[in-house]
Amino acid sequence: MHRHRRLARLAALPVATAVAIALLAPAGAGAAPKQGTVTLRLGYFPNVTHASAIVGVEGGIFEQKLGDNVKLDTSTFNAGPQVVEALNSGALDASYIGPNPAINAFAQSGGEAIRIISGATSGGAFLVVKPDIKSAKDLKGKKVASPQLGNTQDVALRTWLKKKGLKTDTAGGGDVSILPQDNAQTLDLFKQGQIDGAWVPEPWATRLVQEGGGKVLVDERTLWPKGRYVTTQLIVRTEFLKDHPDAVKRLLEGQVAANELIKSDPQRAQQLVGQGIERATGKPLAADVIASSFANLEFTNDPIASSLRKSAKDAQAVGLLKPVNLKGIYDLKLLNQVLEQEGEPSLKA
Repeated sequence: MHRHRRLARLAALPVATAVAIALLAPAGAGAAPKQGTVTLRLGYFPNVTHASAIVGVEGGIFEQKLGDNVKLDTSTFNAGPQVVEALNSGALDASYIGPNPAINAFAQSGGEAIRIISGATSGGAFLVVKPDIKSAKDLKGKKVASPQLGNTQDVALRTWLKKKGLKTDTAGGGDVSILPQDNAQTLDLFKQGQIDGAWVPEPWATRLVQEGGGKVLVDERTLWPKGRYVTTQLIVRTEFLKDHPDAVKRLLEGQVAANELIKSDPQRAQQLVGQGIERATGKPLAADVIASSFANLEFTNDPIASSLRKSAKDAQAVGLLKPVNLKGIYDLKLLNQVLEQEGEPSLKA
């Protein structure tokens, strides 16, 4: 059986670009893959947007594909900047993560630290507000939450408010006070009336509506071409990819198989997701919440690269990222080998 550990939640960082990065020395060109038993330390979030990962873990798909000589060690996180710290301190080898933290990790290491090797999920993020809020202008002077400063939903929220003429800053000031915090805390404060809205991923958006009496003001799909944008993708430390390409390829076989199970047997997939979330958080998630969340998501191996590039530009525009050259952030070679094995079309970055 794989080993699972839940990492302690880290405090929100002062700014996303201040994530401490321990630069990883690149492996020498042509280095031979290491032999023997390999431990693959994989991270993911106990969110429905990370269903590909949860189904892969709980359904035993990753273990089966990885084989006997790769030990799977999993950890769960609350938001992307935490994952970046773990990756760059050497505590993780691969992780499911949103686009903006992946961009930060790549940029701050001079393009050395990580590679995006697959997509996983598109959609599933919403701005949910109190029923009396009818438009963006009604948010002036209000408090709105995001999962963590500099994470994908935080950038989306700040970008949308800026386009609506509302100012924000990283200290919680401006026309709209943005409070980066744990999603569970957001739900509690929304119920208590202490915050007026939140831009969050599933299942938290559905829970804010069903349990908190909120309403959807913005479905992020409406802001993207054809309603598609990357929510979750799979990244790997560049050093691990160079040292253990066979283990990474087998992990990708598990990723593709997990998404296939989600499509072919969504009921079973939803059961596995519920099981995984309860195991990671200690709290069960209602089956109808999971089902409603699934309806708002597309599970795809396509990393939807164009949306990641726009996310980088958005983060720059709201002051959370310096200009960055994203050339080399994708390495889809192994994914395309797996897709070819499955008779599926290749994907481009």
